[in-house]
Amino acid sequence: MTEPPQPPNQPPTPSGYGHLPGPPQPGYGYPPQQGDNPYAQQPQQPPQGPYGQQPPGGYGFPPPPPGMPPMPPAQPGPPSPQSKKRNAVIAAAVAGVLLLGTGGYFLFTGDSKGDDHPVAQDSTAPADDKASPSASVDKGDGSGNGSGDNEDLNAGRKPGEDKVLWFKTSKIDGPGAGVDAKGQWVVGDTVVKTAWKTITGYAVADGKQKWTLTLPTAICSVTDGTTADGKTVVMYKDGESSSATCNQMRMIDLKAGKEGWSHEVPKEGLFDIFTTPDLALTGDALVVNRMGMSSAFKVSTGDKLFDNKRDEGCQPGDFAAANGKMLAVATCQDADKTVEVMDADPATGKNTWIYKLPKGFEVKTVYSLDPIVLDIGNSAKERSIVVLGPDGKQRATVAGEGSFPVGCGGLFGGSFGRGLQSCGSSYVDANTLYLPTSADVGKANEIVAFDLTTGKQKWRTPAGDGRTITPLKAAGGQVVVYRKADSDKGGEVLTIPAAGGTPTVVLRNPSGASAPVESSFFAPKVAYADGRLFLSVDHLTAQNKDEKFLMVFGK
Repeated sequence: MTEPPQPPNQPPTPSGYGHLPGPPQPGYGYPPQQGDNPYAQQPQQPPQGPYGQQPPGGYGFPPPPPGMPPMPPAQPGPPSPQSKKRNAVIAAAVAGVLLLGTGGYFLFTGDSKGDDHPVAQDSTAPADDKASPSASVDKGDGSGNGSGDNEDLNAGRKPGEDKVLWFKTSKIDGPGAGVDAKGQWVVGDTVVKTAWKTITGYAVADGKQKWTLTLPTAICSVTDGTTADGKTVVMYKDGESSSATCNQMRMIDLKAGKEGWSHEVPKEGLFDIFTTPDLALTGDALVVNRMGMSSAFKVSTGDKLFDNKRDEGCQPGDFAAANGKMLAVATCQDADKTVEVMDADPATGKNTWIYKLPKGFEVKTVYSLDPIVLDIGNSAKERSIVVLGPDGKQRATVAGEGSFPVGCGGLFGGSFGRGLQSCGSSYVDANTLYLPTSADVGKANEIVAFDLTTGKQKWRTPAGDGRTITPLKAAGGQVVVYRKADSDKGGEVLTIPAAGGTPTVVLRNPSGASAPVESSFFAPKVAYADGRLFLSVDHLTAQNKDEKFLMVFGK
């Protein structure tokens, strides 16, 4: 196997990992700041109310420490006065720079708790067991019944704009803290959505309900992925009380709308706690992670594959899974609490290599498993994105200029759980990492692409009109991006070539009546498939009133 190109060696540091160098030097990795950026409009005021919460701050990339060889400049883009101010703030507020073996560095300037997300609390309020979503359909052709109040969501649609295909609302009388609705899957001609205890499939073309399943209790954990034949596993509670445990598994065939096997996840020890299990799926293997314990099962049969117990070495606490691969993360019980990352066979859990993190560092997010891209950080707010080869050896460190969200961020962050892969706004395709700058909804930002062989910036794309843009997926040599709607302008789906270039609008959502509805989705579940854009909520207040639930756009 040909060894990947190695970045230049860095000069030795007095204290190794985590050494804090002297004052940063200006002018690295980005063209001189001059002229105005026509794309960098003034940020809009964030929306108020329950959908106006603001995500935390984020990463920044500092100039290199003295004596470090410079990288070639990034492809030029139009700088802005805002960039000048941002760079000045970063230079003045440098708290720590992490130096790694490949010569990269990464500055964190945000809140150390920035990758935590609010989670709905359990409620002991009595609830109607038979309550389920009731949905109304907007046909989206100018003659539909709108959002339940006789409003046509395509009213005011301008020439060249696409349309709302259909729209669902939900009316549930549930617990006082509301109910979760985190599951969303697009499988062939069906989009499937969870709400409290129900799982419902709708025809993607017209929104007609195809099937619905009701579980005994509230659905408490889902996975974003499915098997190749459209199966997934959801978890639900073992009772209705406030002390109920999220330990029941059920396989769901999303294409057929049928339930499969059901099992209780066995406890692996006295302190095995099932408060909020995190699920990771790859191929026919599902891993259930919870508070330092993990176990894996076959999706097809429910049979147990392995758990995280080890006869020797450090015991893994969490597993990440995707694209036919698995990684395990272990915190060793040595004096330094060393964190190790290792590969894991999806059928047995056994590993062939181990990568040890620097002292005091832990894995914050796994961006990708093929190639392996890890976001790591420590309590001193030092952070880095490292790239590992298939043998577990570090081959690059992402480095460049900008301010990036902590862990996830962006317009939507996927699951609000504690999982290693709960990041829905950063994607990897082949050898490129796409990161959105700024986590502030309603502010202009950019998508930045990084070469994962060298860690260097490839390109950055301005948002263009002051709205937040976030990657949806990366595949086939391009990244698909969603540009958020505002109260008088519909959102857009854009594609950008992996090599960079002008974004192409492939779906332009209507302005007019639908834009205020679309823009009010806070941290939505978002998918783009076969020319359609799907937006749905991940939580409902369940106060026996109509709430927006699922909105679909298309040609």
